[in-house]
Amino acid sequence: MREPATIAAHSGHVASVHFSPDSWVLVSAGMDGKIKVWSVPSWELLQTFEGHTKSVNTLSFSPGGGVLVSGSTDTSVRLWSFPSGDQLATLRGHKKTVACVRVSPDGSVLASASYDKTVRLWRFPSGELLTTLKGHGGNVTAVAFSADGAILCSSGLGSEILVWSVPDGRPERTLEGHEVAVGSLEVSPEGSYLISAGYEGTVKAWSTEDWKIAWSIGLPSRAGFLALSPDGETLAVSTHFKVLLWSISSQHLVEELPVRAKGVYQVDFSPDGRWLAAAAADKRVRVWDLPSSA
Repeated sequence: MREPATIAAHSGHVASVHFSPDSWVLVSAGMDGKIKVWSVPSWELLQTFEGHTKSVNTLSFSPGGGVLVSGSTDTSVRLWSFPSGDQLATLRGHKKTVACVRVSPDGSVLASASYDKTVRLWRFPSGELLTTLKGHGGNVTAVAFSADGAILCSSGLGSEILVWSVPDGRPERTLEGHEVAVGSLEVSPEGSYLISAGYEGTVKAWSTEDWKIAWSIGLPSRAGFLALSPDGETLAVSTHFKVLLWSISSQHLVEELPVRAKGVYQVDFSPDGRWLAAAAADKRVRVWDLPSSA
């Protein structure tokens, strides 16, 4: 692939990147506590959202794109009207860093994962707390909804993945197969697989029909964050100094995208499938133009 567009995005590590549902803008968040909105494909700064007092670690859009959700080390979850940037609500209750937020596919439930070992389910967009999920023994760093929104999977510092019913939060099962910790979770677009990234350097796909491991791939270093292309054919995995692209159908490495930073964090495909963005520790965001570089 050609060299990516590089955005000097934040004054500290960039922790999260997320395309809007219409693929018209890219949003980034970082340790400077700011959320920034960038135009596609000129990558010009359009707007900055300010309100968090510490690092912003995670972003999620509502299905229609009218609300942006952010989670921060300041322990809050914030809802922003998009694209205006007006704050709609500040959700409090977590006692430590909020590491991951996700809105359910039908837009009715918001899940937030925290270093306080809990996941909270909130009615969306009202912000009413539905339930608090307890069962993890360490930091919870990832959550993912099933395609129909009826199931939530969560993981973190601990080798297990917990599966819960939504919205009541009833524990359904525990998935075991990783060795150390599971830092990222994604569900395939059609909903047939849950894909997990383990710190031991493996990526596993779990069938959502019987919850058995369908396939597993080994990586040369610790698996970071995952992203699935909209067609479900390509998996992006961030690792030290690179983003790896894997074919889902063959589980073979397709391409390595070098990044001049050891810390490569969240990755995201644009919903139209054209762009792949990566957040990195060198304060920059990189964006690859997928079709033109094929």
